[in-house]
Amino acid sequence: MSSGEVRRTERWLASARVFLAVSSLVAILMDPSEIRYSVWVFGLLAFYIAQGVVVIIFLRRRQQSTASFRTLVHSADVVWPAMISIFAVGENNPFFLFFVFVLAAAAYRWGLWETVGTAAAAVSLLWIQSFGVHWGAVAWLDRLLVRLHLPGLALGSTYFEPKALFMRSIYLLVLGWLLGYLAEQQKQLRAEKAVIARTLGKARVEAGVTGTLQEIAGEMLSMYGAKQLVLASQEANHQRVYVGEVGNTDHNAPFHWFEPAASDHDIYLYESPASTCFARRIGDGPEDVEFEVIGLDQDGVRLRDLDTLFLQGLSKRHKFSGFISVSFLFGREWLGRIFLLDPALAGDVEEELRFLQELVRQVGPAVYNVLLLRRLRLRAGAVERARFARELHDGAVQSLIAVEMQVEVLRRQSATKPDLVGRELGRIQGLLREEVLKLRELMQQMKTLDVDSKRLLGLLSDTVERFQRETGIAARFLSDVGQIDMPQPICREVARIVQEALVNVRKHSQARQVQVRLGESPGLWNVIVEDDGQGFPFSGRYSQSELDALGKGPVVIKERVRLIEGELTIESYPDRGSRLEIRVPQRRDVTYG
Repeated sequence: MSSGEVRRTERWLASARVFLAVSSLVAILMDPSEIRYSVWVFGLLAFYIAQGVVVIIFLRRRQQSTASFRTLVHSADVVWPAMISIFAVGENNPFFLFFVFVLAAAAYRWGLWETVGTAAAAVSLLWIQSFGVHWGAVAWLDRLLVRLHLPGLALGSTYFEPKALFMRSIYLLVLGWLLGYLAEQQKQLRAEKAVIARTLGKARVEAGVTGTLQEIAGEMLSMYGAKQLVLASQEANHQRVYVGEVGNTDHNAPFHWFEPAASDHDIYLYESPASTCFARRIGDGPEDVEFEVIGLDQDGVRLRDLDTLFLQGLSKRHKFSGFISVSFLFGREWLGRIFLLDPALAGDVEEELRFLQELVRQVGPAVYNVLLLRRLRLRAGAVERARFARELHDGAVQSLIAVEMQVEVLRRQSATKPDLVGRELGRIQGLLREEVLKLRELMQQMKTLDVDSKRLLGLLSDTVERFQRETGIAARFLSDVGQIDMPQPICREVARIVQEALVNVRKHSQARQVQVRLGESPGLWNVIVEDDGQGFPFSGRYSQSELDALGKGPVVIKERVRLIEGELTIESYPDRGSRLEIRVPQRRDVTYG
């Protein structure tokens, strides 16, 4: 367990300890005949309650619980029930529940053997007290207290009769074994879930498929103490088998991929009813090696009389004394098998195979998602490059070809019509300037925009200033807020919206002035882009839902506003300009507690 879990467990046990002692004190006050009105019992209970309170205070002031502290507290918990059991009058010990508590505490803290050891220690103390009672040591202590004018112990000897004590000893040992076994199984389940969660965390899109497989392979090699991991996979619609290996000597070593061979499919992806398999070599003969094989089907049921002929090719390709293998299937598209060579299995083989099967079943979809996301990114990149090429071909390339043809015409007419050269050169210069602006806008769209709330105001100001410098249109940026707290994805989309709006102003509005404003209202961020151009081809004020119903408005801006769950309003009047207002809801991240 982690230090935080240990600390919480100790707090729970400390609270249970005090509650149990207080409950016993109340029960004794209600029926004191069970202890023959002994004052020492009340003293011991008071001391036990005080000890529990001190432990609670200590745990609340200390950030961690040390192993020595836990051992000391547990030792006191073992001794204390044995001491107070001396005062039981009849065969039914009213303090037997304290033994159950100390066994449960050992199960919570540790596991099977520690709990059994606690039960054995409690039984030993009870037998030592029994010998003390029958040999007169306890009676001598009682007479000593009387001489010192102190209350006697008022002990009962029936509780320490050998036959009854023998049965209680059996009860304690059996109960200790049972609680320890249950705790051991529960901790094993928790450990398996933690391993699966840790392995799932290795699946990262930025690492790629190979990087993710390398991280998971390192985790599996470390988990099983295997010498080598071999991965064989094949796409469903292709014949090629990809085989790679990674050793346990260096966890950062990448996969070493083998050259494809015709026999790879028969060696690694052989047909077998076993989904998970353990094989151990029998004998050291160089030819026709025999194996002891344990196989499980997809449901984790053991297979009987499993054929071992398929292992001959694998044993010739790799040197090992044993291995475990597990098959996987990713979305009916990729299939394969993982081999862990020479693993160090510490538990039952079938349980280890079932856990490996569950591990691959849980981690497989995460790896497949990484594969799909990487493939989607590649396709998105290809689509973006195709769009970029199309923009260049339909825009800049065509314009440059037209300019080249016009320059050739001017060169031929320069001698006969010199008065046309100046006008044509001015027109060509304007055309070139327009294409330069288009190329810059295209490059701006292609460039990754990394902006957060600290840099958003500066980026918007620079964008508006560059727009004015390149187009000659008077532009101004105003901000009604000095400091903003906006999530990074929303900052990026707001910057893209302003850039797209300015591009539309340059291309379509014929405006002389434009103003960009960033403001704030209760629960909203407001972005306003206003110009004095010719406006949109409609008149009036429209919300985003009305624009969608009429099929009007800038498509790119509407999509970006929808991504951030904002609301777009456009106000337009012919020859009087237009006004775009985007309202973005402010959000606060949810924090724990």
